[in-house]
Amino acid sequence: MPDKKGTHSPTITKTGRHVAVLGGGSFGTAMTKVLAENGHTVHFWMRDPEQVREVQEEGTNSRYMPGIQLSGDICPTTDFASAVKQAEIVFVAIPSKAFRSVIREHAGEFHPDQMVISLTKGIEEQGFKLMSEILQEEIPRTRIGVLSGPNLAGEIVNRDLTATVIAAKDPDVRRAVQDLLGCEYFRVYANVDVYGVELAGALKNIYAIVAGLAAALDLGENAKSMLITRGLAEMSRFAVSLGANPMTFMGLAGVGDLIVTCTSSKSRNFRVGYAVGKGKKLDDAAAELGQVAEGIYTLKLVKEKSESMGIYMPLVRGLYEILYGNASISAVINGLMMSVQNSDVEFILPRTLSQ
Repeated sequence: MPDKKGTHSPTITKTGRHVAVLGGGSFGTAMTKVLAENGHTVHFWMRDPEQVREVQEEGTNSRYMPGIQLSGDICPTTDFASAVKQAEIVFVAIPSKAFRSVIREHAGEFHPDQMVISLTKGIEEQGFKLMSEILQEEIPRTRIGVLSGPNLAGEIVNRDLTATVIAAKDPDVRRAVQDLLGCEYFRVYANVDVYGVELAGALKNIYAIVAGLAAALDLGENAKSMLITRGLAEMSRFAVSLGANPMTFMGLAGVGDLIVTCTSSKSRNFRVGYAVGKGKKLDDAAAELGQVAEGIYTLKLVKEKSESMGIYMPLVRGLYEILYGNASISAVINGLMMSVQNSDVEFILPRTLSQ
C-alpha cells in the first residue's frame, strides 16, 4: 500500500480501461496521475512535443508539476486523433479561451456516445457559454459531464485526501467516472445539476481574487469569513437566476470549492489577488503566475451578464472597479460595508428583500 504522499509506486487493483486526457496543464497532469495509478491506460494529449518527450522519457511534467513522478501506463502524444480514438472516456483539461477552437478542430475524431468530461472551470466570452455547452454544440452525439470541486492539483498529485463532483444527466456517465477516478485518497460524488456544478466552479475564481486582496491587506479572520459567505450568497443568487439548483451551492462544487480557493495560497486566483493587494499591476501579477487565472476573465463576463440581467453583485462590481478602474481597494471595501444590510442567507427572505 503506498503512503499518502506517493513515495512508493501504488498497487494497481482495478481493471484497466483506455481513457484520454486532453491538456497538459496542472489539472490535466493531476488527473492523468490518478487515472494511471488506478490501473488505466491514459492517452495524454499535449500540444508541446517537448512536454510529450519529457513525460515519455522522464515521467515528469516539470513546467506544471515540478518534482512529481508520473507512473503507470501513460501514453503521451501530440496526435489528437489517436488519443481520442482509443479512449472510452475523454477528460478535457483545455483552458477556456482555447476550449472551443480545439474541440471544433477535432470534432470529427470523437465517436458517437463517447463519454466526454470537462475539467475546465471557465466561461466563454461569446454568448456566456460554459464548457459543457460548448461540448454540446460542437460534439452533440457524445455523452457529456463535468468534474468540479475543491480540487487543488498540487494536493491531488501528492495523494492528499480530496473529494470531487461528477455532474451528468446520464447515470452511466456518473458511474463510469466514479469507477475510474475513485481511490483511497480521491472520492467522487455525483450530481445531476450540470449547469450549477459547472457555473459554481467558474464563479468561485472571482471570489478567490477578492480573498487574496483581503489577505494582502491583513483584514482579519472575521472579514475573510464575511467575504467568503457573501461571495457564496452572491454567486448562488446569480447562478439560480440562470437556472441552477440552489442546493448545488451547499455542496463540494459550491461552498467546498469556494472555501479552498479563497483560503489557500496554492490557488492561482488567490495569488493574483494577493499580488494586486500588495501593489502589483494586474498584468504583472498574472504574468508572474505563469499559468492561467480564470477569474480574471470570468470577472468581466459575469459583471456584464449580471448588469444586463439586473442581478445585484456588489463584490463583482467592486473587484472590477479595483482591477480595471481607478478605485482604491479601501474605498471599495468601505462602500461594501456602507451598502444596504439585507438577508444573510439567500432565498430566505422574499426576493425583493434578499439582495
